[in-house]
Amino acid sequence: MAKRVQDLKPARKADAQAWMKENVAEQKKRYAAIVKEQEELGPEREKWVAGFLKIIQTKGFNVTGDVRRIIKPGEIPKKPKGMKKHQVVF
Repeated sequence: MAKRVQDLKPARKADAQAWMKENVAEQKKRYAAIVKEQEELGPEREKWVAGFLKIIQTKGFNVTGDVRRIIKPGEIPKKPKGMKKHQVVF
């Protein structure tokens, strides 16, 4: 019977395991702080999105060089029902 990959890995030393646990805990703490900060930006982000949508529907955006294209309201996708906030992926 063939051995599994997990069986082929050498055991981690205690000090290395302690270092891993400490670093994982630090990363989780940093991640929680980033998530909190992003969630606090939610109302401001909604204003940014609304401003962006207004600009691309009135002034347009640069397609190439100085060629601008105005986006029609029908081309803007609707926000999905049940979506309460933007999901920020980092």
